[in-house]
Amino acid sequence: MPIVTAPIVLASASPRRSELMDLAGINCSIVPADICEDVLPNEQPAEHVMRLSREKAQAVAQRAEGRFFIGADTVVVLEGRIMGKPADEAQAFEMLAALSGHTHQVITGIAVFDSQTDVCLTGSVCTEVLFKQLTEDEIHDYIATGCPMDKAGAYAIQGGAVHFIRSINGSYTNVIGLPMTELYEMLQSAGALQ
Repeated sequence: MPIVTAPIVLASASPRRSELMDLAGINCSIVPADICEDVLPNEQPAEHVMRLSREKAQAVAQRAEGRFFIGADTVVVLEGRIMGKPADEAQAFEMLAALSGHTHQVITGIAVFDSQTDVCLTGSVCTEVLFKQLTEDEIHDYIATGCPMDKAGAYAIQGGAVHFIRSINGSYTNVIGLPMTELYEMLQSAGALQ
């Protein structure tokens, strides 16, 4: 088990990210961040998620107890287009239909902010995911579960969309929303883990 050197706070409301931290044996408290997640003009996907992850970590550090603050943000990118969380079922259908039969990228930005030294480490991880060809019925059935509504790209690999995915090239935990190997190494570099 890793040794946590000072209190760690995960700046996220995602139960999936919290579960991944538990699986890695990293004890942390959970304080959701509340920031604007709009894409800035000409902002590239990796730049976007790294900026948001940094802003989340620093925003929570201003109002919560702890030393190390983890921020993360995940987007799905298809042919250069950023797909965040769908606004409604129609948008969820549009996203899933677009992903059907194609390879897309899942990009997660991660940040570890040390409130004691004011140093923020950031990075991003990209994983390629290939969807099988989906039928309209498969898409409608999945949307009816409610699962797509709070997920980037309108799907969760660890949930009802597990059978949509033909192949993955890269980090599996990144597709869930938190690339654990890279985060673990970042926490070690920051001095949060031994």
